Amino acid sequence: MRHLARLVFIVFVVLRYGLDELALSSFRQRWVRLLVRLMTVGRRLDAPRGERLRLGLERLGPIFVKFGQVLSTRRDLLPTDFADELAKLQDRVPPFPAAQARQLVERAFGRPIDALFASFEAEPVASASIAQVHFATLKDGREVAVKVLRPGMLEVIDDDLTLMRTLARWVERLSADGKRLKPREVVAEFDNYLHDELDLVREAANAAHLRRNMAGLNLVMVPEMYWELCTSSVIVMERMNGVPISQRERLSDAGVDIPKLARDGVTIFFTQVFRDGFFHADMHPGNIQVSIAPATFGRYIALDFGIVGTLTEFDKEYLAQNFIAFFRRDYKRVAELHVESGWVPPTTRVDELEGAIRAVCEPHFDRPLKDISLGQVLLRLFQTSRRFNVEIQPQLVLLQKTLLNVEGLGRQLDPNLDLWNTAKPFLERWMNDQIGWRGLIERLKNEAPRYVQLLPELPRLVHQSLQPRGVSEQRALEDLLLEQRRTNRLLQGIVYGGLGVVLGIVVTQLLLRWQIW
Repeated sequence: MRHLARLVFIVFVVLRYGLDELALSSFRQRWVRLLVRLMTVGRRLDAPRGERLRLGLERLGPIFVKFGQVLSTRRDLLPTDFADELAKLQDRVPPFPAAQARQLVERAFGRPIDALFASFEAEPVASASIAQVHFATLKDGREVAVKVLRPGMLEVIDDDLTLMRTLARWVERLSADGKRLKPREVVAEFDNYLHDELDLVREAANAAHLRRNMAGLNLVMVPEMYWELCTSSVIVMERMNGVPISQRERLSDAGVDIPKLARDGVTIFFTQVFRDGFFHADMHPGNIQVSIAPATFGRYIALDFGIVGTLTEFDKEYLAQNFIAFFRRDYKRVAELHVESGWVPPTTRVDELEGAIRAVCEPHFDRPLKDISLGQVLLRLFQTSRRFNVEIQPQLVLLQKTLLNVEGLGRQLDPNLDLWNTAKPFLERWMNDQIGWRGLIERLKNEAPRYVQLLPELPRLVHQSLQPRGVSEQRALEDLLLEQRRTNRLLQGIVYGGLGVVLGIVVTQLLLRWQIW
């Protein structure tokens, strides 16, 4: 009944905001178009379609809001007006009562809250769809932030994700671009992100890992986690004091070098992505502050580590080569990389793909960031990808989302920031480290334990390789026949043993029935 009631509510919201028309309008089947006409008879939908989609998702609740935020990064999947409206979605969720928050903290640690903290502020400083944050003070005087998971989220998430999976299957079957855009894989990744956020210990571990990675950079601060006060539903961390990065005038009045701050943001992003392969994937202005304390003046402060992205060595190398080729305007290399990676069919003509990519990217070079929209560039690239049947890689969705966040932060801080020239030297240094002597030495260090294990076996391996081929084959054949005989004996033992057990059970039952025992 709970699932049925939720489904009825969703259908009501879909009809109220005309989302059925939006969802079905892209399908080409004649019967689907006829259904759309029948369903829209008599309804007046005056608001723009993108606004109706955003309002409908907000009405459906925080899980659909989060899905809309993730979906806003998939500009290959959405028209421009949809993506622009979904980018406005925010987690404006009312906080749950302070008394309930206290109860959740006490239940998580099994002790009264007064035994844990010298003080605990009832009013939350932040409230989102997954959790809310309260400031507190430990018994030893340390100021901390306490993040409390919103109660009852797991059931709501599982119910809504079930419906999303069903919708994704229908989109994949009926939509012309369904298979290429992989909607089921997108929903699966969204499922992983949400369930990761529901485990606050995982978030604490993400923060600790990012803190170690960024320790030597001196550009960003990550709060320390107090592990003795971390559970899956409540975590306690170092309280960070900074100015929200959206308050540009306040930062400027405090003496912060705004252009340098913008460049530092780009450096932090590319360091996390290409050096570490582990990056903060929720870098919207609400999660980024700037320190104005004398000891850490001008450093970024990162918050909320529920969503992080990871990249394999193959992903990093592929992306770095693409970026460098873009910066050098080597569009032929970009096209070749798409073919080599298997993202486009092997029959694709490289010269045609090169020309299409050049038409998208060339107009945007040598222009300040205020005149460039990475969102528009990505949109046109995705439109081009549709023409060449490029398969979108779901593991890069978070990277795309974070790149758009970095663009927004850069534009907010310094509209004249040249993102391309700022990032190009960093990527070139990274590639030199990968393919130069330094990269070779580093890889030899990483492989040294394997070499140590293989060296004692080297004489035997050489001896085996020098043996006559016929002798080796004969020995291999004899070993194979011996192994087959052993397997046959084992199977025979299992069969005979099983028959003996069955026979024993039957005889025992007969004896008991005839009262012979």
